[in-house]
Parts: sequence; C-alpha cells; structure tokens
Amino acid sequence: MEEELKCPVCGSLFREPIILPCSHNVCLPCARTIAVQTPDGEQHLPQPLLLSRSSGLPAGAAAAPSLEHDAAAGLACSGAGGSAAGGLGGGAGGGGDHADKLSLYSETDSGYGSYTPSLKSPNGVRVLPMVPAPPGSSAAAARGAACSSLSSSSSSITCPQCHRSASLDHRGLRGFQRNRLLEVIVQRYQQGRGAVPGASAAVAVAICQLCDRTPPEPAATLCEQCDVLYCSACQLKCHPSRGPFAKHRLVQPPPPPPAPAEAASAPTGATQGAPSGGGGCKSPGGTGAGASGGSTARKFPTCPEHEMENYSMYCVSCRTPVCYLCLEEGRHTKHEVKPLGAMWKQHKAQLSQALNGVSDKAKEAKEFLFSEEHIAENGLDYEACLVAQCDALVDALTRQKAKLLTKVTKEREHKLKMVWDQINHCTLKLRQSTGLMEYCLEVIKENDPSGFLQISDALIKRVQVSQEQWVKGALEPKVSAEFDLTLDSEPLLQAIHQLDFIQMKCRVPPVPLLQLEKCCTRNNSVTLAWRMPPFTHSPVDGYILELDDGAGGQFREVYVGKETLCTIDGLHFNSTYNARVKAFNSSGVGPYSKTVVLQTSDVAWFTFDPNSGHRDIILSNDNQTATCSSYDDRVVLGTAAFSKGVHYWELHVDRYDNHPDPAFGVARASVVKDMMLGKDDKAWAMYVDNNRSWFMHCNSHTNRTEGGVCKGATVGVLLDLNKHTLTFFINGQQQGPTAFSQVDGVFMPALSLNRNVQVTLHTGLEVPTNLGQPKLSGN
Repeated sequence: MEEELKCPVCGSLFREPIILPCSHNVCLPCARTIAVQTPDGEQHLPQPLLLSRSSGLPAGAAAAPSLEHDAAAGLACSGAGGSAAGGLGGGAGGGGDHADKLSLYSETDSGYGSYTPSLKSPNGVRVLPMVPAPPGSSAAAARGAACSSLSSSSSSITCPQCHRSASLDHRGLRGFQRNRLLEVIVQRYQQGRGAVPGASAAVAVAICQLCDRTPPEPAATLCEQCDVLYCSACQLKCHPSRGPFAKHRLVQPPPPPPAPAEAASAPTGATQGAPSGGGGCKSPGGTGAGASGGSTARKFPTCPEHEMENYSMYCVSCRTPVCYLCLEEGRHTKHEVKPLGAMWKQHKAQLSQALNGVSDKAKEAKEFLFSEEHIAENGLDYEACLVAQCDALVDALTRQKAKLLTKVTKEREHKLKMVWDQINHCTLKLRQSTGLMEYCLEVIKENDPSGFLQISDALIKRVQVSQEQWVKGALEPKVSAEFDLTLDSEPLLQAIHQLDFIQMKCRVPPVPLLQLEKCCTRNNSVTLAWRMPPFTHSPVDGYILELDDGAGGQFREVYVGKETLCTIDGLHFNSTYNARVKAFNSSGVGPYSKTVVLQTSDVAWFTFDPNSGHRDIILSNDNQTATCSSYDDRVVLGTAAFSKGVHYWELHVDRYDNHPDPAFGVARASVVKDMMLGKDDKAWAMYVDNNRSWFMHCNSHTNRTEGGVCKGATVGVLLDLNKHTLTFFINGQQQGPTAFSQVDGVFMPALSLNRNVQVTLHTGLEVPTNLGQPKLSGN
C-alpha cells in the first residue's frame, strides 16, 4: 500500500494532497513546482537558475523547495492583505494560498493539454524550477518580484502520471479539492509504522498553532471552518467571535494522535511576521493544521466555493459532493443530485465489487508467479516417480531372471538324472555282454566236438537272451540333449521400446487382471477378484463385472462399482459360468479382461439359517440340528437357494415324543414362519405322524400315504427343478408321487417342528438310485 501513498513528484508520503481533474493526487507543495506560468504576449519567465546536482542538495530537495522558503514566498506575494494563517504551519499550507494566486484566471484554457517540461524530479516527473533570487536581495523580495512579473500570466498544471494538463482559475491550486481521506490514510499509515517523518518527540497535548510563546500554549478551541487550533489568547486576538468569524464553529480540541506530528508548532519567524487579522481562515485546508496533523480533527469537509458550508448532496452530473448553496446559487442548480449518504454507500458497494474482481486477479497472479516453482517441484516428483518405476521394472526383471535360471537348473538336473540312469544300466549290460562274448570266443577256439556240443546249446540260448535284452531303443537316450525351453522376450522388448509417457486425461483404463488365486466357488456362489496392472497411470472410476447364464448364453452385468472383490449368490448348482470384468473412467470404458470359467458345486452343502428361522427355533451342532422351544409349529429355512437342477438332502429324527407332526419340504424366502409348513401358498411340504403322511400346499391335504416316522427315522427330500417334482422318502421308501405346480423361482429347504421333535440335517448327498416305490393308501 505504501506505493499508493507516495507523491509521484517527490516520492515521499503525501503532504496536503490535492485531487487533479484527472483524479490523480499530488502534494500541494509539489503542485507549485509543476505549475507552468505562461506570460501574456509570449513573454517568458526569466532564465531560471537550475539547481545543479553539484550543489550538494538531494534530488528531492531540488524538486520541492524547503517549507521555510515556500512560506517566505507566500508572504512576499501576499502583500498587505496577507493572512496570519498564510505564514504559519510550516509553509506547506501557509503561503500556498497566496502563491497559488500568482496565476491569472483564464476562461479559454480550461481543458486538458500537453506541455514540454524542463526538469525531472526524483520520480522522473518533469517540474518547473524555482525563480532565482536576484543577487543582494532577500528571498522574500525575489519572490515578490517574481509574483509581480507574473501578475498578467495564466497558469496550468500537468498531471505527473497521465500527463494531462488543466488550467488554473483565479483561485490557483486552491481551486482543486483537497483529498482529506488520503491525508487521514497517510497519517494512519505513519502512526501504524510507529513514527512520523520529521517528528522529534511525541505531543502530549494539542497545542496552539498561532502561539509565539516558547513553548506554545495548549490549545483551548478548534475552529472547524479554519481548521486551526487556538489557545485562549490567540483565539481572542486572531479569531474574534464577530465579523466574518461570527458563523464559525468553535469546538473542543481533539486528543492528539498517538504518533507525533510533523511539527509541534509553526516557525517563530513566520508567526511573528503574521498580522493579527483573521485571514487565516480563508485558506481551507491550507493552514498549519495540515502540517501538524490537526487536519484529522475535521469531522466534515467544507465546500471549496462556500467555505462555511459542509457537503450535503452529491452532483451526479459533475460527480462531486456539493453543498446546498451550490444547488441554489452555483453551477449545479439544474444538475441531477442525490443524497450524499446514499451515494456514499452506493460507491462503497461498487468499489467493493471492483475490489473483488481485482482480488481474484491478484490470486491468479500469485498462482501464476508460483507456477515456476510448481513446475520445478512437479518436475522433481516426476523424475523421482520415473526412476522408481524404472527401478521397479529392473527389479521385476531381475526376479524373473532368477526364476527362469532356477527353472533351467531343474530341467538340466532332470535330464542328467535320466541320462545317468540309462548310462548305469547300459554299463552293466555292456559288462555282462563283453564277458559272455569273450567266454564264447574261447569256447569256439576248442577243437573237442563232444565237449563243445555239451555246452553249445546253453551258450546259444544265453547269447540269444543277451541279444534280446538289448531291446529296440535301449541305447537311445530317453531325454534330448537340447533344452526345449525358448525365452520369449520379443513382447517385453517391444514393450520396453514403447515405454513412454501417456496423457492420463485422454486414456481409458487398461485391461484388469483377474486374480485367479482368489477366485473361488462355494455351493452356488462364486467369488471373483481382480486388480489393475502395475504402473497404471490412467484413473479408474469403477468396474463392471459380467456373468453369463451358466449355459453359455449372453453376458449380463452383475456388479458395477469401485470394489475389486465381488461375490454372486443364488446361481445354479452343477453349472459352468463364464465371468469377465472391465474398468471405466471419464474417458470411456476399457477392454474386457480374460474370461474365467467357474464351476458351481455338483451337490449342495448347507445348514439351517439362524437368520431366517423363527425366534423359537433352537439350532445346535453348527446349525445342523434343530428343535423348538414352543409347542406350536415353527419354521426354519436352509442357507441354500435352488432354481435349477436336481437336489437331495436328508433329515434324521433324533427325538420324537407325544406323536407330533413335523413337516419337511421347500419354501419361498417370504414363507410364514409361525405355523406349520405348507399352510400358505409359499411352501410345499409333507407333514407326517407316526402312522401316515400327507402332501400339503395352501392348507390343502393330498396324497395320503401309509407309513410314519419315529425316533431314528430318516426323511429324504428330492427336489427336481428340471421336472418340477418334489418327492419324499421315509427310510428309503417313497411316500407317494408328489409334484409341483408348474412354477418357477427360487426355493429353499424348509422344516417346521415343535418342542417334541429334534432333527439333524445331512447335505452334500448324491441322488440315491435305489430308492423304493411309494406305498399308496386308499384315501
């Protein structure tokens, strides 16, 4: 923010800033240095004495004259009618009111223009140098001569930032509004830094600005219109409550600011040279209060054309605050005006909105400024990632190399073992054959016919047997000396040559890899697991798992999600299913994985389901034995579900008291569980006592059969969903030709019993082939 608070001419913090017509600001002392005087009749100023850099003054001093010099010049130009305030307050505002009146009013030159400056300030802004004092004369007299020579000239000022010129009227620089808000911000900024330039000590109390005593007296009043602090004596002397000062408002002086002001009091010489008149109030904002920090005491700024009136309205046409006299008498009479407070809030809102946009751009600029750092960091990260990936490839290749070498070693050892066995066998046979041959040769050398014939038959048989023992292929090696192993490295070499960076945003996911070691089946459920290939950079939003119908039919989606493990229940027993998976992301769907073949169990292994049974059902023996705590019939289901195929299971009656009626069969999952199985339309069952049995569905009894159950009996249930039949067996004897209605769906093993019965379930059984024929009764 400090750059916004510096004058573009002197490069220091603003002192008494004024607002130029182009909306830029400039210090009032600096404005005097850049004001250009144009004499009438093409008469120019005397040749100025340029302040050379060899004079020992700093560049800022050359651009802006000292405050004392400015005050002296103001006094010289003021004449007899100069005010007391004009020579006080450090000159920044003291002599400015009179120095500004050096320029003449010009009605023709009131717009913007350009100029050719003659000197540059420290900030690179061109300024008009001071008029030198003639030799042997005082600075004030020289200033007076300069003012006299310019009495017939007109003046203009050029903005040091946008280089647009504006003419000065009869009020000179005092015709421009003073930026009180900027003054307050500058002062607050100086206080925030802990010191104000030029201050020597903190001011304990507000002091009089016109007092010539040493030290000055404490201030007793503050004139809001003059903006000057007076002690009691100076107020009676310089600001009487009569005449033009009668309407001025005197208030209590404000507390001093925490930071010291630039000057505790006005220069003594200037104060002594000031007349006792009250002309100091003619310069609103140009008094010594501006230099001493007292300007912050003003609560409301006054109109520059009507110095005793505060701003009350806002002229929309001229875009400036105005007082009520401006609306009644001035040039704003017919202009559109609005309340000052409403326009203040509206412009604050507009500025806030504009600041939001600038803030967003500033954030973007900060991010852009850090882009180089981000690129460097990301580059290092990518380099580290690349090195890690390549090292992982090298490690994987090293491990695979070790595996292949181990495989070659095992193959070599196997071949050598086979060859060594053949060599040992051949060596033994060769030794035997060689000995037999040598013996036969010695026998042939004998000339005794009778002796030869005695052993010749035996030798011939031995030789023939020995020859037969050398069967065909005995001398051929059982293994080849060549290794039937060829390393297929071509795909890997191609992959290495094609190894390159990919754009993640425009690539679909690669093929998922099925983890066969984790894929399994249990009964009629299958579990599949998969993963993405290593070093995969394409993002994955989810996976799609597809399964066929178990008979080589169409694939269908059975799972869509982000998990890499899925279990599918309720499949057909003794069926072969094909499964595949693919990945997808915002760019599309990737290719399918390889198809895995899964075989469900030939027979069903299941137990009673504690979650589906009535709360009175008691399960034990790993949920294979069931009984009941109630005398009423209660239903429990099995954990398996059947929709296809042939299935068989048995129930062994462990306890049978008081002739109860247990029921055995199948049911839907939604069967009623607090009454006998088969009384609703969700179950098909056989209920049996100690003498006979009935088939029951929808509370209808059919197919009565003689033969009941007792303790130790076995009840078999045969469910054939291919033929839609349900058959029951008691101790291997069929209990009537029962049958389903022609219905499809999912059926679960079911049982109903009470506390007088206990049964144990046996599953995983093949369908028996030696089941007996049914016994039918007359009913």
